[in-house]
Amino acid sequence: MYIPELNITLPGWLHEMLSGELQQLPGDEAQMRFVISLAEENIRQASGGPFAAAVFDSSGNLLAPGLNLVTSLRCSILHAEMIALALAQRRLGSHDLSDDGRVHHTLVTSAEPCAMCLGAIPWSGVSRVVFGALDADVREIGFDEGTKPDLWKEALATRGIEVRGEVLRSEAARLLQAYSEKGGPLY
Repeated sequence: MYIPELNITLPGWLHEMLSGELQQLPGDEAQMRFVISLAEENIRQASGGPFAAAVFDSSGNLLAPGLNLVTSLRCSILHAEMIALALAQRRLGSHDLSDDGRVHHTLVTSAEPCAMCLGAIPWSGVSRVVFGALDADVREIGFDEGTKPDLWKEALATRGIEVRGEVLRSEAARLLQAYSEKGGPLY
């Protein structure tokens, strides 16, 4: 029986974009602008869906970027948040980004996490989640975000994970609309 291997290859443009020395991006708005720029380029390059994410340390240093690569790599789990979390964990050499609560990292994502990504967040070790567009913005253009608990933010808070939403929402939602108008695939 043939069992394929899963290799996630990031687009060349991302390597080029990050080849220089990336400055610190202190603050949620600066980090969200960076994430939105990744999503814009992902659309422009046709390398995936209109979503991006990144993990930052508490000083605002980029630990790992993430892009939605569902359509380009033909794999439904390759959401931007999943890739950013996985790359951050690989970079640190641990499945727990918090190092058992001693280190704080933030997941910044261009849109509210879908059901799958929401499920990964509690085990990732991030202590904060910052998102741009709302779930309603994503569903409005036709994406299936899955079933999420109504009180998902409160559920994360009980685990010590702070959630801040609607950071640069209008810019993030405008990007979704542009993707829709361009006829990008929905899934």
